[in-house]
Amino acid sequence: MAETDANKPKKNKDLHKPPEPKTVAEAKKRQQEPGYWQLTDDEVLLRSPEPEDEYKTSDSWRVFRILGEFVDGFDNLSTITRGVSVFGSARTREDDPMYIAARETAKLLAELDFEIITGGGPGIMEAANRGAFEAGGVSVGCNIELPFEQSANRYQTKSLSFKYFFVRKTMFIKYSNAYIIFPGGFGTMDELFEALTLIQTRKIRNFPVVLFGSQYWQGMLQWITSMMLNERNISPEDLNLIHLTDSPQDAVDFILKTCGHIENKHQL
Repeated sequence: MAETDANKPKKNKDLHKPPEPKTVAEAKKRQQEPGYWQLTDDEVLLRSPEPEDEYKTSDSWRVFRILGEFVDGFDNLSTITRGVSVFGSARTREDDPMYIAARETAKLLAELDFEIITGGGPGIMEAANRGAFEAGGVSVGCNIELPFEQSANRYQTKSLSFKYFFVRKTMFIKYSNAYIIFPGGFGTMDELFEALTLIQTRKIRNFPVVLFGSQYWQGMLQWITSMMLNERNISPEDLNLIHLTDSPQDAVDFILKTCGHIENKHQL
């Protein structure tokens, strides 16, 4: 039979795909190639060394870079005494009701001299920074370096960049008097439950945690009540750590009511 386009054997594209790098050293070399997924500092730090890995002795030295990030963050945020961190999806569009609500909430807080802290990216983060910026307040962006570049929004009066997620998350906790959590994905959930865990275990002093958007969060709260609480994996009083609202003004009023004397901030 003559070979035609119809019966020509299909080439396996994976045959031309380079093998997955086995060591950090190999990955570092490969990341210079066009189109290759960039290796992050977090990945380098958390990846187990291989016997032939030339970077296997560098973890202790990497501590100095981590230390430098902590020092830089502490120095740059040392004047933030009335911080409120706002979290939510980076994918939220400008015409979305949640974007509009985040912008309004941040504006109201900034008018009361609260400093707004976000992850510095687009979506809800941009909305909150924008509201604070437009109110003439302090608008902080704690940006993170990612394999796919996260563009920093333009509404920041103070902008920091971090390589390590855990350093960045420390800054959110340390310089916040309250969290406002808008609808978001895995990253938003991570910030929410880390804060609740630290409060529950008394690693930090209690501070307001506001969930904004009852329709979005009600399923999760129902599950927490019906499963976690019912199975006695949490206590009834743990539910008091969360305030659910759909109103920017109510979120602000709750923070004013419950954050107490800001001078007596929680300590890490």
